[in-house]
Amino acid sequence: MGKADKERLIRTLNSHLNTIHETFQMLDQNPSSSLENVKWEDVVKMGDQVYKQASVAGMVWTGERLEVKAIEENMAAYFNMLQGFLLVSFGSKVGAGPTLSSVIHAAVKQVIDSSFRLWKESVSFYGSQNNKDQNQVVPQLVGAVWDACSALKKTPSTNITAIGRAITQVAVSVKDVLREMKDLKQGSSDLDEAPEESSSKVEADTQDDGNTSDDADIGNDLSAEEMRVAQSAMSVVSSILVVIKELIRSITSLLKLENANIQSNIASLENLLKLCQGIGVQVDELGACLYPPQEIPAIKAASEKISSFLDNMQAELGSLNGNSEGFLQACTDLRNSCKQLETELSGSTATDIESRMENVTLSN
Repeated sequence: MGKADKERLIRTLNSHLNTIHETFQMLDQNPSSSLENVKWEDVVKMGDQVYKQASVAGMVWTGERLEVKAIEENMAAYFNMLQGFLLVSFGSKVGAGPTLSSVIHAAVKQVIDSSFRLWKESVSFYGSQNNKDQNQVVPQLVGAVWDACSALKKTPSTNITAIGRAITQVAVSVKDVLREMKDLKQGSSDLDEAPEESSSKVEADTQDDGNTSDDADIGNDLSAEEMRVAQSAMSVVSSILVVIKELIRSITSLLKLENANIQSNIASLENLLKLCQGIGVQVDELGACLYPPQEIPAIKAASEKISSFLDNMQAELGSLNGNSEGFLQACTDLRNSCKQLETELSGSTATDIESRMENVTLSN
């Protein structure tokens, strides 16, 4: 197990890695629609074969004797299987829209990345005297390949499933933002306190400076006006969740009614997903702008963009004859919530101007 043997293994491995890398780049392209679509079940089966080869590799590398010839044979078998896995995966992209293609690409990449790590790390151990580390690390790397191959079974296999799961993910993200919004709280107003009470409070706060709790979010307390804006924003985000839920219901109903023609509507469903994701981005922006000092222009811009995305979403779903009564009502409620938010923003802007004018008057 000399240096020359290790260098030979490294050269052989690099050759295999380069071949796989070149083949993997095919997944960045869309296969011709004239090609026969490969079922995702076939991809999963090939993934199982890749894992079996990984298990064999693990036994080879953790065995008592490491022979270069045996390693090279196992390496060749592994990467031939991985090459076949990539070709089958490419065939599964026939007829796939942008969302499904992206999902397939990500799932396949996990298998490739974990395979590369397995072999790079294993070869790096060749000739090492520290068998303990090798026997611990290699099984973990084999386990990572198993995780990646097992994940293929949970990967969406159709455009509809991929789009639906992506829309659901937007809803999860929006719900997380709403949860954070609900943590915002209004600060106690010092204006209502008598001078003596205020003075006593300052002294007490000064004495307690060393005992400040890590949980005290002093900088996040909102004024009364800011709290009203935050509550209106929460109403908008809550309404968005209902819109997304009704959108998913409408799409599901559409699939049941027009299952034979749904493939021709993939472009519209992709557009609906993009609109959902666009709203999700604005929800993130909205949540970030609510912390004091609130960014009123940015909040207003986010609200206007949400309304615009909603109009386009309703029009897109309408083109599919999928505007259900529940979805239309949810859209109306969201528009009303956006209007209420804009009303609060107008009041907040007026209050801010008055406050500035008072400060100017006092300073003069």
